[in-house]
Amino acid sequence: MAASRESSSWNVRIRRIYEPPDGGFRVLVDRLWPRGVSKEKASLDEWLKDVAPSTGLRKWFGHRPERWEGFVQRYRAELADNPGVADFNLECRSRPDTVLLYGARNEKENEAVVLRDYLLAVPGPGA
Repeated sequence: MAASRESSSWNVRIRRIYEPPDGGFRVLVDRLWPRGVSKEKASLDEWLKDVAPSTGLRKWFGHRPERWEGFVQRYRAELADNPGVADFNLECRSRPDTVLLYGARNEKENEAVVLRDYLLAVPGPGA
């Protein structure tokens, strides 16, 4: 119960990096830089390659819809084993609005969706 109350006090959104900036703490969560976007136009606060899916997982998934569920399970396992995710979670919780940016075309099945859901489900400090 405490975790759900805490989750409502901070916001984690997802957006394609190709959309114009609309505020918030902007973090690119892709391992590779998106094509056709300059660093200036991206208007990033951070680029966290280390919380992105591993190269092997990214290549295995290949944005194939039939592999989505397997991708989610494998990426969540990677997140659970990644010590940098806990620090990033604290960083997100310290800000009222975090925007996870991704380059994929599919707005419903991409790493930012999984990462957002993971961050919102993990209890914060003292929970």
